Amino acid sequence: MSVGVSIAGAQWLSDERLQKLLAALSQGGDLARIAGGAVRNALLGTSVSDIDIATTTSPEETARRAQAAGFKAVPTGAEHGTITVIADGRPFEVTTLRADVETDGRRAKVAFGRDWREDAARRDFTINALYADADGTVIDYVGGVADIESRTLRFIGDAETRIHEDYLRILRFFRFFAWYGAGRPDAEGLKACARLKHGLDRLSVERIWTELKKLLAAPDPSRALLWMRQAGVLTKVLPESEKWGIDAIHGVVKAGADLGWEPDAVLRLEALVPPDPARVATLAERLKLSNAEAERLAGWATAPRLGSTTSEAMLAKALYRGDRQGLVDRLRLDLAAARWRAVQDDAALVEAGGYSRLLRFAQKWRKPAFPINGGDLLALGVPKGPDIGKLLGELETAWVESGFTLERNVLLERAARRPRS
Repeated sequence: MSVGVSIAGAQWLSDERLQKLLAALSQGGDLARIAGGAVRNALLGTSVSDIDIATTTSPEETARRAQAAGFKAVPTGAEHGTITVIADGRPFEVTTLRADVETDGRRAKVAFGRDWREDAARRDFTINALYADADGTVIDYVGGVADIESRTLRFIGDAETRIHEDYLRILRFFRFFAWYGAGRPDAEGLKACARLKHGLDRLSVERIWTELKKLLAAPDPSRALLWMRQAGVLTKVLPESEKWGIDAIHGVVKAGADLGWEPDAVLRLEALVPPDPARVATLAERLKLSNAEAERLAGWATAPRLGSTTSEAMLAKALYRGDRQGLVDRLRLDLAAARWRAVQDDAALVEAGGYSRLLRFAQKWRKPAFPINGGDLLALGVPKGPDIGKLLGELETAWVESGFTLERNVLLERAARRPRS
């Protein structure tokens, strides 16, 4: 029902493609409205990237009307009522109003309908169950507008019932709290998440990591992570954090905000778990992290721990021999920890200055190219075989130890003077 609130001032609402699509779907007694996150974010004054539409038209009728209006219709989830309409390159997900017929904690069988209140009631949280007409009038059947105003994240209806429908909603509860909540989480929702956390075992690890990554990418996920730990949910999905603690996340978030770091889910994950190569490898395999994510974690876990007084020459050698991204991550975490301690410890302020210097150097550093190769040694008469690799290794070590200053001709002279075996 209308609650006297409007998002008419939202710039994206006047998009001609959106208005044309809403008009095409709102004919002959049917009605289409903007739904969910776009309405929520417009009320919060935050950016809107994806615009979802709810409609009384069936999936087949949605596709027919979209095509008649000159748009492309792709049945991306027609069995669940969703048609992706592409309007001049911009996608809109259009979903027929639904009601859950049967759920198993992972997925639901749905029936299409025309009841807006019933469609709202099947959604997860009140702030995600808002609709808006084409003119911007907000329709709220579940009290979502009031919850947005108070920054309250609340399940629709009975929290346990909502979670039994899809156990991923446990992680979504903390993720949306991280992004949009204030104060303490809703007590009933928190209790339900704690009681039903065993249901997370029924989810695919890909879904778990996707949600966890979105949570860690919030501007400040620290409060949500603390409540996750309180509820036993963090240990359930990230057992490596159990005896390690999550206190470091506060410093990482603060440093990021002060120093202009973009929210980095992987860096924040590193702050939550011990830098143990074996445990990190197990984590990456269990959550099925991407190759790039797994390699980054491994690089961080194996990176040498450098003191704040380390010379830039020593750091350059470590960067050449090791994983640059891993060292950068290690230095960022050390810098964040030192800055956090510096609030009460003047010595930590000096330490933070040292790590800041090293981090700047590491971020600007570019790996130099070793100036000779196996072909150069063959030309000097070094026989093919293991001698080539051994000699190259010795010369490269000398070059690195010189601070990368030994020139090509000097290295070749050393190679020429080396006794042959």
